[in-house]
Amino acid sequence: MLEPQSTGLFVLLIVVFGALIGWMLVTRQPVLRLLAACLAFVPAMLFGVVAVNKYYGYYQTWGAALADLTNQGGATGNTAPPPVLAVGAQLSTLTQSDTSLKLAQQQGYTLRLVVTGPRSHITRAVYVYLPPEYFQPSYKTYRFPVIELIHGQPGEPQDWINVVGITATLDQLVGEGRAKPAVLVMPDANGAQRVSLQCLNQAGGPQDLTYLAQELPLAIAHRFRVEPPGPAWAVAGYSEGGFCAANMALRFPGKYGFAGVMSGYFKPDNNQLEFPLRQVSPFGGNRKLARENTPLDEVRKVKLGTRIPQFWLGAGTANKEDVANAEVFWQELSLRQASVPLILTKGGGHDMTTWRAEVPVMLAWMTPRLAQAAAAEVAAHAPHPRPSSSAAPHHKRHHRRARRPALAVPRAGLPRTS
Repeated sequence: MLEPQSTGLFVLLIVVFGALIGWMLVTRQPVLRLLAACLAFVPAMLFGVVAVNKYYGYYQTWGAALADLTNQGGATGNTAPPPVLAVGAQLSTLTQSDTSLKLAQQQGYTLRLVVTGPRSHITRAVYVYLPPEYFQPSYKTYRFPVIELIHGQPGEPQDWINVVGITATLDQLVGEGRAKPAVLVMPDANGAQRVSLQCLNQAGGPQDLTYLAQELPLAIAHRFRVEPPGPAWAVAGYSEGGFCAANMALRFPGKYGFAGVMSGYFKPDNNQLEFPLRQVSPFGGNRKLARENTPLDEVRKVKLGTRIPQFWLGAGTANKEDVANAEVFWQELSLRQASVPLILTKGGGHDMTTWRAEVPVMLAWMTPRLAQAAAAEVAAHAPHPRPSSSAAPHHKRHHRRARRPALAVPRAGLPRTS
């Protein structure tokens, strides 16, 4: 049977659509021509639906789709997304409601903020996930590490939560002892659905790199109990967001200690602006700016021994271009950085299914290192070489989550297939 993401289903829909269009063209009866045209609309519409399903990886089987549509998908534990506060809401509201505070201590809390950059003058929505530990008494003086997450194009920051499921995944991994708590920051990277800025400073246009890599981290550090931008911060993304993560980390190595790139590319493309909708060079023909924002060129210029953020790379084996891009970048990184993980997801494409599979592996690798970096920052600024009260407490969660298959994290070094 043709499953929702099978290539055969796409081919079948194209054949049916072509047959109906052909029938419409050859038949001489107006009624039959109208009927063929109406029927052709059905496979065309279904093709669009299955294309979206394939990109986002919503349903792998018809049974999963039917169970969701009929609301019969059995509960598999507490997988509800963390509650979301309204725009501009304050964390102080939690202290006024014991119920909300207890819920936050179990599930974490997601806020939707609006952040304006003082220099870029960009105003965007930003989602911030605070893990359960943020609200627990044993962590009250702990400053959390941060992962800034950049979505792809097309896309929006909520995709990290609603499609990739990163907040629930992190919560589960921490509960199982395979990850450490971190604050997740998910900004709107483009400002509009039809716009593609690649997290770059557009010549004569939006200063996206300034906003995302400089202004936003400072705003988050000012507002929340987190480490300042530096070794205990990471940036990660998929597709266009993967390019953003690589470029932001190399352009601002003092602000990020780690970078995760899933199905990313390492040479910038044209940006897409609107009003009117058009493709433009991000750099206005400036070759120096282009070289400075090409991660493959940037990493080649790094001198041996120079400190750069630690990278984690991932790609799906079904997308040869993604694999080739990742392997070339991995080879350059490996000359300058020991044990760079390259995770090749067997059968994965350039889609949400692949990124959902890679996120747990990335978090299991990245968050313990972020926690170590946070502890090192505390020790470096401590007045005496004694354990600091702001170091992460040894705390184990008591609530249970839905069990998932154990993750096999490939040993860093040579490319591996997961």
